[in-house]
Amino acid sequence: MALPTLRIIAFINGIFLITLAISMVVPMLTLLIFDRSYELNAFLWSSMITFVAGLAMVAQGRPKDVQLRPRDMYMLTTASWVIVCIFAALPMTLIHHISYTDAFFETMSGITTTGSTVLSGLDSASPGLLIWRSMLQWLGGIGFIGMAVAILPLLRVGGMRLFQTESSDWGEKVMPRSHMAAKYIISIFIGFTLLGTFAYWLAGMSWFDAINHSMTSVATGGYSTSDNSMANFGPASHWVAIVLMLLGSLPFTLFVATIRGNRQALVKDEQVRGFLGMLLVTCLMFSVWLWLHSDHNYSDALRIVTLNVVSVVTTTGYALGDYSLWGDFAVMMFFYLTFVGGCSGSTSGGLKIFRFQVAYTLLRSGLTQLVHPRAVIKQQYNGHNLDEEIVRSILTFSFFFTVTIGAIALGLTLLGLDWMTALTGAATAVCNVGPGLGPIIGPAGNFASLPDAAKWLLSLGMLLGRLEILTVLVLITRAFWRH
Repeated sequence: MALPTLRIIAFINGIFLITLAISMVVPMLTLLIFDRSYELNAFLWSSMITFVAGLAMVAQGRPKDVQLRPRDMYMLTTASWVIVCIFAALPMTLIHHISYTDAFFETMSGITTTGSTVLSGLDSASPGLLIWRSMLQWLGGIGFIGMAVAILPLLRVGGMRLFQTESSDWGEKVMPRSHMAAKYIISIFIGFTLLGTFAYWLAGMSWFDAINHSMTSVATGGYSTSDNSMANFGPASHWVAIVLMLLGSLPFTLFVATIRGNRQALVKDEQVRGFLGMLLVTCLMFSVWLWLHSDHNYSDALRIVTLNVVSVVTTTGYALGDYSLWGDFAVMMFFYLTFVGGCSGSTSGGLKIFRFQVAYTLLRSGLTQLVHPRAVIKQQYNGHNLDEEIVRSILTFSFFFTVTIGAIALGLTLLGLDWMTALTGAATAVCNVGPGLGPIIGPAGNFASLPDAAKWLLSLGMLLGRLEILTVLVLITRAFWRH
């Protein structure tokens, strides 16, 4: 990779670090409001270190007449996520006095909106630390939307070209200019957050809890201000969380299209209809099962199941009780739901629902072809022809997605973890869900007791899953480094 290209990447990352340093003002103000000024030094030093590092990258200037090629975007995307995590972890180390491994794990989990945590005692934790965790998920969520709808289609990663014109593109069919699209998406994201804060407050949360949960709900991140997650709050707040998680898991460019006059953009989208339909059927059937196998009345069973199912499918990670205690059927059900994910162009992780829909379309066509060998079958999804390149990219992503989970799970067992912790830990990291299953990392536990090597391996899994795997894996190929 040429030196001018590396200078541009460093320059852009420098801007990110300066922005991150300025963002630390928010937890500083929070500490002053809560009269915890003795904790300010942690954020002051972290902000200064981050700002100086960013300034050093920016000071060299941006090389003129040098443009980033599509292949250079792989390096920029991966480098920005890693570098931001390295510096964003500093306040957690200084204010909570945890190891840098734990701080990096918590930060990577936050920025990738995974929601896995190594922290406990959140109910009495520093308000500055709590708001910082929530901010990391909020910033990571909107950052991923930008990458999903602007960069991944350009890089042809994971079949995202299916949504270049209707669902997830910043092209002319949604908005004439990409920077205007970005402004609309950011405005919608902020609007959802403000509405969510007010709704949580009306549901009985304090303003501080409402702000934190609104940020992490819209970002489908799942960080809470309580060790008991959503179980610490009343039923009304549970329904608010469900609505916000659903909003965060839908394509944001369709919200833009709706605002600009296409009132049926969300209704007509095949991905959205399939996603909401799948959730509706799953929640109704699962709630009947819980009602029949527990002491809950049906309305409570519906609320509990809906929050937990929506949380797992949208890869948010909130928990309402320990659903791993419901029995083997529930454990297996939640394990399957871990892989689904939300819609493309949203803050959700996972495989994404459109890949399951495309797989079904291909299966149906294949079966029809067996019955009618000479028939010419047109394969379409969401108004797009499923050409060979799209199918190949989806199959490639799905294959490496599965292999990555298997490899990380195998690595975790080598580090001494039991098979359930290893398998569900790997799955929840790559799918960016949050809690795994079992007594250690399940909804009632956390990742603190895992060895450091396991935390670094899971951090890699979170990064791979958030950046659609191929974006990172291409960096270790010999072809990438050839001129």
